[in-house]
Parts: sequence; structure tokens; C-alpha cells
Amino acid sequence: MLLAGFDAGQTKTRCRISRWQESHWELVGDGYGPGVSHLASADGVDRFREAIRCSSAEAMRLHPEITLDGAVMGASGIEQGSIVQEQATDLLSETLSLPRPHVLATGDERTALRGAFPNHAGIVLVSGTGMICLGRTDQGLEHRCGGWGWLLDGAGSAFDIGHQGLQLSLQMADGRKPDHPLRNQIWTALDCTTSAAVKARVVQPNFGAAGFAALAPLVASAAEAEMDEARCILKRSALALATSLTTVAQKLQLESPDLVGHGGALEHLDGFSRLVKTAVKTVLPSSRWITASGDACHGALVMAQELMVKQH
Repeated sequence: MLLAGFDAGQTKTRCRISRWQESHWELVGDGYGPGVSHLASADGVDRFREAIRCSSAEAMRLHPEITLDGAVMGASGIEQGSIVQEQATDLLSETLSLPRPHVLATGDERTALRGAFPNHAGIVLVSGTGMICLGRTDQGLEHRCGGWGWLLDGAGSAFDIGHQGLQLSLQMADGRKPDHPLRNQIWTALDCTTSAAVKARVVQPNFGAAGFAALAPLVASAAEAEMDEARCILKRSALALATSLTTVAQKLQLESPDLVGHGGALEHLDGFSRLVKTAVKTVLPSSRWITASGDACHGALVMAQELMVKQH
């Protein structure tokens, strides 16, 4: 079987095409395309199609004659069992000219989980611009905490850290908190010199969650430099992630779960990963952090292979 696995984020989409034969994967090609946005947004459908088309075409560039048998796409913003999932799966089927039962579009957290833990229980924690925590038992039962979008539920994400840092800078500016070089660093990053300018900047259409998240490294650096308020922000965020992990473990009755961490906040913010692991050790002492078996594209391929088995 020749299968495609997609990992579609807001900035880029990756497609991996592999052949499943005799219980192992044989790589055919990798390709990249543009990112996706929510299907309900103004250009959501067009961006979704383009992401599929461009990334799969590049993955097939050395083998243009091949024909896919099935595909799974993990994409940002697709909720399990939703109308959006049905629409996305239809688009995947149409764009790749594959029968509807041979394809599935789902949330990228689910493909990340299956990539990390293809055949056994575990929990994936993702903290990037947003956050989400998803776990799975050996029997395939899943539970999820967080990931409901930055306007509703971003605790533990880079968005939340940057947002809290920006709030702190305004409190410094009007005297509620002592001033600190962090305020000037944040305002310089925003090209602002007054609180009024900051207020106007964050309501611009192109700011959003990513605009707040871009400020998180400044907060993390201030925390590493022993700024108490910045350290408090990072500790609150770390505790929020640990709480999500603990909740998933309890709901799934995983007493000693394996954990995998993904996302820019965990991987690139100075000291944040250490704070998260310290918080998790306190509330979930029997857990252990491991290296993922594979990435989200591999998880999508595993799900595609299972999907095809069900058809036969």
C-alpha cells in the first residue's frame, strides 16, 4: 500500500509518502507546502487545498507516476467528530482523488500522539503558540485537555507567557509594578513607546496569538536573569501544563505514563522545559519522559495504514 501522511500547521504543511509492505515502512518522498487556517476563515478552504496539493506534489516529485491508496492528514484546528472534520476529510478526498473511506482528516495532536506512541499507551504534551495535552491507553481510549484556542484556553502556551508579559509591562508603565528593562524590551519588539500604542498594536488583525507568543522568549530570558515576576509567569505556565498532564493520566487511569513533549515553548524557551519537568515530577512522580518513536507524519501514516486495514 502506498500511503500519505500529512502534518499541517499554521505556517507550513509536510507530506510524507511511504509504502507499507511486509510490516515495515519504505520512504518514497517528503514534501512541504504552505500552512492551513481554520476552514471557517475567509480563505480556509483554498489554503487547505493548496497545502495538500503543494506538499503532496513535492513529495511525489521523484516518482510522478505513483498512485496513492490512502491518506491521513493531521491539521491544526480540526476537532474530532465535528462538522469541520467532515469538511476537511471531504477536501482531502477530493484533492487527492481518493475514495472517501480511504482518507481521514483529524487534529494534528492526534497524529502527534500516534507518532510518539504508535502501538502503546502514553501522553503527548504540546506547548507552542498554543497548547494541548492528549493521552491514549493500550486499548485505544483517548482523553484530551486544553487546546480550545487562544481566546479560551491558552494556559501553558507561548501565547499565554507573552500575554502575561505584556500585561506586566503595562502595569510597570502606570506604576502598579516597579519598572524593569523587560518593559522596554517588549515595547521595542512591538515598535511601541506608549501604553496607548501597545493597546492599538494588539488589536491589529495580523497580531493575534502569534503576536503574543513572539514575546515569550523575552519573558523567559528575564526569568533566567532572576526577575521574580517573570519567573512567576513561567512557573504558573509550567503548573498549568503539569495539571493537564495529571488530569489526562487520571482520566485514562495511567499510573506510570510515558510522556513526550513537543512544541517551541518546551524546546526553545530558556529554562521553561526544566520548570515543566519539575512541576510534573511533583504532581506525577511515577511518570517518565521519553523520546518519541516518530513524528506527526509517521503518526498519520500509522493511522492511514489502520484505516486501509479496516477497508479490507
